[in-house]
Amino acid sequence: MAGSRKLQKEQTRERIIAAALKVYSERGFSSPTTVIADEAQVSHGSIFVHFPTVESLFLCLLDGFSQDLKSELHSLVECGNDITKLLEKHLDILIKHEAFYKRLTTEAVYLPEEAKNTSFHIQSTVSIHFLQALEKEISAGEIKHIPFHMIFNTWLGLIHYYLLNGDFFAPNESVLTRYKNTLIECFMALIK
Repeated sequence: MAGSRKLQKEQTRERIIAAALKVYSERGFSSPTTVIADEAQVSHGSIFVHFPTVESLFLCLLDGFSQDLKSELHSLVECGNDITKLLEKHLDILIKHEAFYKRLTTEAVYLPEEAKNTSFHIQSTVSIHFLQALEKEISAGEIKHIPFHMIFNTWLGLIHYYLLNGDFFAPNESVLTRYKNTLIECFMALIK
């Protein structure tokens, strides 16, 4: 009996997480928890059984996104892949989380301090992996000697510009999917 109760509790937690991800991605981070409870088909109080605060729920979502990003990029760099492969993998991960990442990008200034710090940590983790991949190619003379922070910020700037203007560039589809190859090709032309 205790095992089935534990399983049910875990399933409820997972439904809340999935619902929160969907609601926040579609409606923004200021969406009330009642909407999340309705989407998860749980009582409003169930959310706070699993997540004592709204911030703890949001941090759980950020952590899931962060872990996915870290593990994918880390394994790629460990295999010694080049910067082009890293850019492809970065976009693949962002495409998988595109709606959530777009909200994270557009609403970052409104997030609680701990969530802002977590978001910044995510970008720092990505930048470390970029640096590891770039160092090899810069040493080999394949990439221009441009300050690393400018290379990384230019890449993020391209992504964020397309995400923020996705309704203009790709109104009925994923803007990152549609422009993935173009973004990589143009970025590589800038830094080679």
